[in-house]
Formats: sequence, structure tokens, C-alpha cells
Amino acid sequence: MVASIADSGLLERFPYLSAIRPEEWAEAQPFARTFPAKARIFQREDADSYGVFLIEGTARISRIGEDGSEHVLSVLAPGEVCALLVLSGLSERDYPGIMTAETDVTALFVSKRSFLRWVQEYSPVRSAVFGSLLENILRMDEQLQAMLSEPLDTRLAKALLRATSERRPLLYTTHHGLAAEIGSAREVVSRALQRFRRQGWVETGRGWVRVVRRSELEAQLDWSGKPGESKKLPKTTRGKA
Repeated sequence: MVASIADSGLLERFPYLSAIRPEEWAEAQPFARTFPAKARIFQREDADSYGVFLIEGTARISRIGEDGSEHVLSVLAPGEVCALLVLSGLSERDYPGIMTAETDVTALFVSKRSFLRWVQEYSPVRSAVFGSLLENILRMDEQLQAMLSEPLDTRLAKALLRATSERRPLLYTTHHGLAAEIGSAREVVSRALQRFRRQGWVETGRGWVRVVRRSELEAQLDWSGKPGESKKLPKTTRGKA
């Protein structure tokens, strides 16, 4: 699907793109694609040719270690641009990450040459992109601090709440993916999800988690126990799942 610069939905997400002249927009050969949850959106090979803007949905940026382990670096929300993509492009280095859809995602692709030129030549684009870049860096620092200081249940609840909403309570992910995001082990996350499920806060299945009682997960965010400590969950009533 070819994206038009006059698209009201596109300009609502990225108002600074209105600064791009029509002939430069056409030269960038923009197009939009929709991806299902868990699909790979962007990787090193794509970064040689394209810049990408997230229109709808959420996506995680991760690196795969030499041992095959996944390390989540950041999560993109609608209207954001990947910080690694900007920095690797401007420094002429390979893109080091993989972008994966957490929910159904719509993304805008433009030619890499146009993308980098817009960042350098258009002040509104540069200000917005580097502002988003700064937010990404601050968020990564917050995630690191959370891993060092917040209880596991708090980190898990925060990840589930961030990736879902009242209208969209279903998250397509794996225990391994959640563990990589919050800096824990898959087995530990699996046990925590079992506790959440016994309390009726979530439902789980192969490759998905559905938030049932957001208020109970939100209550976990108010817990301020010692590092490594979890809020004591109430005992499950006999006979309940």
C-alpha cells in the first residue's frame, strides 16, 4: 500500500512529515505494511534500504546474543522511531537490532537515503526524531533501573499493562519473550504467570496472555518491597481455577 503524505492518519501520528516537499516524498517511495503479532518487521538487511516509522501497534527492539539469547533493548509505541536505526544510519554502521511486532502493527517504510536526509535537512523532522530518540534512551535507562530494583511481579505486571489496554487485553507473546523484556529467566516468568492465573488476573495459552483484571495488575505497581521481593499474593479460594 503506497502511503500519501496527505493521509490525515499519517500526519496525525507524524505531524512533522508535513514539512516534506511533495517531490521529496515521492522520491522516498513510501509504502505502508501491516504485520501480525510476533512477525519480524525489520532487521539488519532491511536497514540497508529503508527507514521505518511505527503507525499502529507496539513493537520491541531486541538483539540476539551469540548463544541465541534475546535481549530486549526498547519497545516502540505508535508515532515513534527506532533510536538504533537513526544512530546506526548516521554513523554508517550496521543496524544491530531486530524489530518484532508485539501486537498487530502497521509501519511506514521510506528509502534510507531520504530518511537520513530528512533528519539532517528538516528542522521539524530532526527535532521530532531526536526527541523520540532521547525518550527511547531514557526509557532504556528506566528499564535497567527497574531490573535492578523492582520486584519481578511488578516488572511483569508493568510489561503486561504496557502492551495491552482495556479494549485490547490480548497480548501475543511467549514466556521467553516476556522474560527477555523484563530481564529474567523463562522459568521464573512462567511461575509468576501461573500465580497471576490462579488469582484470576490473567488467562494464558500457547503464545498468548490475556489480561482479565487490570486493576489487580495495577496494584502490583504500587508495591515497593525490597529488591528481588514480590508482593505477597492472597491465597486462592479453594475450588477456583
